[in-house]
Amino acid sequence: MPADAAVSVSVPDSVTVSAAPPAFASRVASVGGSPVRGILALTERPGVISFAGGLPAPELFDAEGLRASYDTAFAVSARRALQYSTTEGAPELREAVARRASARGLATGADDVLVTSGSQQALTLLTAALVEPGDVVLVENPTYLAALQCFGMAGARVVAVPCDAEGLIPEALEELVARERPKLLYTVPTFQNPTGRTLPAVRRAEVARIAARLGLWLIEDDPYGDLRYEGAELPWLAAHPGAEDRTALLGSFSKIMAPGLRLGWLRAPAALRRAAVVAKQAADLHTSTVDQLAAAHYLAAVDLDAHVATVRAAYRARRDALLAGLAGALPAGSAWNRPEGGMFVWARLPAGHDATALLKAALAHDVAFVPGSPFFTGPPDPRTLRLSFTTHTPQEITQGLTRLAAAVADYAPGSA
Repeated sequence: MPADAAVSVSVPDSVTVSAAPPAFASRVASVGGSPVRGILALTERPGVISFAGGLPAPELFDAEGLRASYDTAFAVSARRALQYSTTEGAPELREAVARRASARGLATGADDVLVTSGSQQALTLLTAALVEPGDVVLVENPTYLAALQCFGMAGARVVAVPCDAEGLIPEALEELVARERPKLLYTVPTFQNPTGRTLPAVRRAEVARIAARLGLWLIEDDPYGDLRYEGAELPWLAAHPGAEDRTALLGSFSKIMAPGLRLGWLRAPAALRRAAVVAKQAADLHTSTVDQLAAAHYLAAVDLDAHVATVRAAYRARRDALLAGLAGALPAGSAWNRPEGGMFVWARLPAGHDATALLKAALAHDVAFVPGSPFFTGPPDPRTLRLSFTTHTPQEITQGLTRLAAAVADYAPGSA
């Protein structure tokens, strides 16, 4: 057949040419995946000592107590445990949450509480209830990475509040609220993720006054507040005058019971809580009934505060092991803080160093951490890194720091 001869192709009537499906929503394209989750995947291989993830120590889970609580949930009423539930949550679990909040100085009733599938869902529900595309949301800088993802998915314009070693600076917050007219401030005032810092009582009171005077919703995220190793407990923002009618407080059982339960809670003013309930109905109808009932039975049968005291003691020793070894592991001239609680130490390398480049060398030595850059809004500080101390024993932490020191020796500052 000549090269330029026409070729006729017969297409059966049953075969159609498919058009491409419509494009994804722009919010999916504009919000990237979590680099922290990607690092965690790299550290799952056997033998890696990871300071990367904010993971509770699995050997400290009260597995037997939780198993007994699930057995009780089925024994008392398997039909109820396996059935649909109300969106607001199981009454006995809401009552237990309210009692714990009241014991910490924030008068709370069961009707003030919405049970959520982890505190991350509570943040998502509040964002759905409050944030329109283009709204300004204020955050600490740096801040919790999944919060940045949540606000980005909602189309918010995220603006960073200047911070120092003690957290957000009230004078800077006041100036930003007056200028930007934001919808809300998102803050982790106690043992913040990623920095581990805690906002002092005087600043908390000032934040509440600013929110009341200038008109601002406050979202107070407190997943780490029970993990205090030293210092005096500070009142929640929600307990300060001026903040009562505008603060949504988020709590979690992930750090003090087990993250696999996926149980969190939201305490908010009535109108905002009702809006969050509607958002939850659209999201998942309700949180797992059996998990809620098991948690309620656990809280009724077990002294959770005694369990938390055991966890605190273990984590305090792990924090101290990390702090004791950082001078010998990080490059000379590095700096880091000493958190009074929580799960994280925040460090900064000397000028000319890059934490992402150092991570590559660290992974080659089977040790990991999280570079600080993804946690920033706006220009990041590439010299920062977050180290979690809760997952490994003090002995393992010491071994991990020895590996990190070897990585530092191999790492060439200025490389990328």
